[in-house]
Amino acid sequence: MKRKTIALIMTTVLAISLMSGCGQKAAPAEENQTATETVTEDTAEAQTEESVEEKAEEPAEEEKSEENTDATVEESTKAAEEGALEDGEYSAKFTTDSSMFHINEAYADRGTLTVKDGEMTIHITLPSKNIVNLFPGTAEDAQKDGAVLLEPTTDQVKYEDGTEEEVYGFDVPVPAIDEPFQLALIGTKGKWYDHEVTVSDVQTGEAGEGDDDMAAAKKVADLIDSIYVQTWTEETDSLCEEAKKAWDELTDAQKELVEGEDADPDYFGNDTGDASKDDPLNADDIGENELLVVSFGTSFNDSRAEDIGGIEKALAAAYPDWSVRRAFTAQIIINHVYARDGEKIDNVDQALQRAVDNGVKNLVVQPTHLMHGAEYDELVEALDKYSDKFESVKIAEPLLGEVGKDATIINEDKEKVAKAITNAAVKEAGFDSIEAADEDGTAFVFMGHGTSHTANVTYSQMQTQMEKLGHKNVFIGTVEGLPEETALDAVIETVKAAGYKKVILRPLMVVAGDHANNDMAGDDEDSWKSGFEKDGSFESVECQIAGLGGISEVQEVYVSHTGDVIK
Repeated sequence: MKRKTIALIMTTVLAISLMSGCGQKAAPAEENQTATETVTEDTAEAQTEESVEEKAEEPAEEEKSEENTDATVEESTKAAEEGALEDGEYSAKFTTDSSMFHINEAYADRGTLTVKDGEMTIHITLPSKNIVNLFPGTAEDAQKDGAVLLEPTTDQVKYEDGTEEEVYGFDVPVPAIDEPFQLALIGTKGKWYDHEVTVSDVQTGEAGEGDDDMAAAKKVADLIDSIYVQTWTEETDSLCEEAKKAWDELTDAQKELVEGEDADPDYFGNDTGDASKDDPLNADDIGENELLVVSFGTSFNDSRAEDIGGIEKALAAAYPDWSVRRAFTAQIIINHVYARDGEKIDNVDQALQRAVDNGVKNLVVQPTHLMHGAEYDELVEALDKYSDKFESVKIAEPLLGEVGKDATIINEDKEKVAKAITNAAVKEAGFDSIEAADEDGTAFVFMGHGTSHTANVTYSQMQTQMEKLGHKNVFIGTVEGLPEETALDAVIETVKAAGYKKVILRPLMVVAGDHANNDMAGDDEDSWKSGFEKDGSFESVECQIAGLGGISEVQEVYVSHTGDVIK
């Protein structure tokens, strides 16, 4: 949805399917789950390209063909005429389909576009001398007899720290602006690779104008990408601090230019409430009994204080002899909150080590996760490593309790939660009862995260529970569309078939974070609100932005689960 997830991160993350509790760019996001991605062809290609840094012999110069050159010039001439660019020099953005093939960082993804006699060429400066030739076409054509290869220029680059370096540059024929075209490359190992590139954002004036702004924005974007990771290192906190400092030094115009793998202006610029209202619960000297509340987390400050904080406060009130402490499983979110707001939240390992250092003897862990999914499983594994550090370690049930073998299996926890969320939604919508909403032709759609874990049957069980309660106008969906019947398209068709003309969307997530605000209620065309509106079958589509953690009856379920293990 809104936020991307880096393949490198995703191979190690806790399953950013993690969203029993949700979290974005990501998040991602926010109520995001841990998901393991396979290495893509691009990643494998990037690793191969990276290996050219070992610098083998450069290949012999290929024969050149006038015929190929004429064809390229003709395409560029036609494109320039159609784009109505006058002869002269411009600054233009040059983007590729691979992170290992890009413009030198000193030039912030931009090159010099020259238009002369209708022909367009962009000069790009690369990060090294590891790419020795380019070809305007496919790798297959580049290896044919008579193919005309683009020869490198030697460019002198001066970096921000004052160091200088000689690298290769290339003059690349541009067939069209804003339209992807093929550009093959060969490295020092002598192997050709296909790539798709695009020249866009053509700006008038000398190529150097605006480069300082772009370089400053790119520095921030790179720093954001460096902390948009699931693994904590000893450099993580200092990188968070450096990212915030660099962001604060940008002008408003420069902030709008921040763009990276996961970086965008909203990372620091989105107002999600007052972080000072939240308590990270990371104090020491807490006594022998600790109740550690483990959540996925959210960077949305208001929701963190109200939803996660609401559960924590309810547990603290119920068990005054136990010191309540917090841990998040999403390092991406922990980094975001620290970088933007300066609030430090422990990850699971840090919280457990803090408990050891504090001399805790009895540890009870209450996960705020919705179900026994991947995140819950990984929490159990993490606790196993510390089992000999305490006199007793116990973990309580997640919100919806045990997972049954199929969609027909429901339990007392699911019934309590189903009643609680329905009552809250009906009250906020201004109806006296769920039956009154049904008579009005109003349906309630609760959007969960979804997961590929076998526990995804829990969502189907919640639908069964709603039906057993007689709530025929209540429907369960998921962002990920797992299980399949919970996908957006399937839910829309089910609501239509039931004859409802008004729809109220509400998150089935512990927090109202990125998924609730963007995937559900956002204005982007792929949001649930937009999907229902685009269908055209409904008179109205409204959204309620509220997490489960803020509902007192839901908090009572967590209190009950904690009590079961304390007793």
